[in-house]
Amino acid sequence: MDVALFDYELPPELIAQEPVEPRDASRLMVIDRRRGTWEHRRFRDLPEYLRPEDVLVANDSRVMPARLIGRRLPSGGRAELLLLRRLDDALDAPWEVLARPARRLQPGTRLSFGQGELEAEVLGDGPAEGSKVVRFSYQGVWEEVLDRLGQMPLPPYIKAPLRDRERYQTVYARAAGSAAAPTAGLHFTPRLLEELQARGQEVAFVTLHVGLGTFRPVQVDRVEEHRMHAEWFSLSPEVAARLNRARSQGGRVVAVGTTTARTLESLADESGVIHPGSGWTDIFIYPGRPVRGLDALITNFHLPKSTLLMLISAFAGRELMLAAYQEAVRQRYRFFSFGDAMLIL
Repeated sequence: MDVALFDYELPPELIAQEPVEPRDASRLMVIDRRRGTWEHRRFRDLPEYLRPEDVLVANDSRVMPARLIGRRLPSGGRAELLLLRRLDDALDAPWEVLARPARRLQPGTRLSFGQGELEAEVLGDGPAEGSKVVRFSYQGVWEEVLDRLGQMPLPPYIKAPLRDRERYQTVYARAAGSAAAPTAGLHFTPRLLEELQARGQEVAFVTLHVGLGTFRPVQVDRVEEHRMHAEWFSLSPEVAARLNRARSQGGRVVAVGTTTARTLESLADESGVIHPGSGWTDIFIYPGRPVRGLDALITNFHLPKSTLLMLISAFAGRELMLAAYQEAVRQRYRFFSFGDAMLIL
């Protein structure tokens, strides 16, 4: 399958540079994938489309301030790291990172951040193409050091400065570990979650730490040749039981975001039963692969030729998704991380 089949034209001015306020004031395109129709609403209208027996499933991963800007020692040249993942559970374990300028960061290169309160040594190339492995040294608590020195890793298409770090977090973010936000969840407000709860609507949480696998561009011509980078996920026995029970009673599993969808698909068997588990997933979902672990999907509008656009095309059909995207462009929806959302039923 040709990657070009997932391309579309997007006027640059539709790339959202800042989030809307309040969060649930964003627009919502509601798509009926069986009828091939859509309607235009606001995200705050979401409860109207959910049944009491449905379960919303969201990714509670929290974005790390994973962008570190420092200098090379002893030259003083600029260096930038994007933290992807710690390579094992030990606090002193090395990290896999994306690094710039990669060619200058050879094994043995030392880096300094802040006033020297955080230093790093490049150990070599990482497991993913283009990544590096570094080991950090510091005094104190790692999370506190990172919070002081790190920046939020906004995508390169967002040029406006982020005034509030928390605006690139979901309101239910809990488990720190992501290098990018699970952006479909950015539209929820505490008030909207309270309204869902008052309606008897269940909300369950899984964790997938967003890394290179989610936002790495497709650099091959054939979809089948792309390889995803592994990301860590977890789904508890309690949540698995809730989802399977809801489906057995006629309810729908409504995934909030493609990261949640990938978690569910990593654990769903051929009959659609969702099993608990944790570990690393490099699952790649594209048209032709059955989607069994979810019945509806909340998602943002994704980049052309991206694995995320391929995933929603596997769920709802490529032709319908591209037609919906054309309609979104005509209606001047806002695209990408800080953009508007769609609900695919």
